[in-house]
Order: sequence, then C-alpha cells, then structure tokens
Amino acid sequence: MPLSMMNIGEKGKVVKVTGRDDTRQFLENLGFVQGSEVTVVSETSGNLIVNVKDTRVAIDKSMANRIVV
Repeated sequence: MPLSMMNIGEKGKVVKVTGRDDTRQFLENLGFVQGSEVTVVSETSGNLIVNVKDTRVAIDKSMANRIVV
C-alpha cells in the first residue's frame, strides 16, 4: 500500500519507490530506500511527517503515494 494510506503511529518497511528517476533518487536521498523502516508521526490534509532512519521528514501526498510499504 502507499505510504499515504498509513495511519498515525503505524510502522512499515519500504518495499519500493516508484516514479521518474529524479523523483526516486530524491526520495532515496531522504532515506526512503528498500527495506528501511518508516513510522508516520502526523498527517494533515494528506501531507505527512514521518520518521525514517532516525530523521523526521515532511513529504506531500503526491510523494507519499510513490512510496510503497
């Protein structure tokens, strides 16, 4: 399922990152690589704050839809 569908406090592992090469590279640089653990901290209007690799990252809904957990 896409990261955007996870509930607050829920944990998951990144299965894959979809999108264009530059988009995938951007998300991988933020820490969204295959096998990394992701926890949803908060959600507002589909935009998420997540913990990934001991770092909090804010991403919008369209980016969260590209991350499959």
